[in-house]
Amino acid sequence: MFVLSNLLVTLARILDIALAILYWLILIRAIISWVNPDPYNPIVQFLYKATEPILYPIRKLLPSGLKMGIDISPIIAFLAIIFLKSFLVKTLVDWAIRLH
Repeated sequence: MFVLSNLLVTLARILDIALAILYWLILIRAIISWVNPDPYNPIVQFLYKATEPILYPIRKLLPSGLKMGIDISPIIAFLAIIFLKSFLVKTLVDWAIRLH
């Protein structure tokens, strides 16, 4: 059982790191959007390609009444990331501790 426990702890850590990276990428994209970045810049293109698969579905789900000229999809993505970090990651770690 210790092998499964170690696997779960490792998966929880990887998920935690991936969610932290995604959080920072979305935050940087939101800040960069305030200054009208050059769309041909490779860093800007990377940020858009890395975050658009997360933000686009959120934008599609928002009702038209919430689309008031301000893109709130990063805020919703932040809340989802915080939820996943505090629920899913901690649940995996707790489950691993109980298996150990």
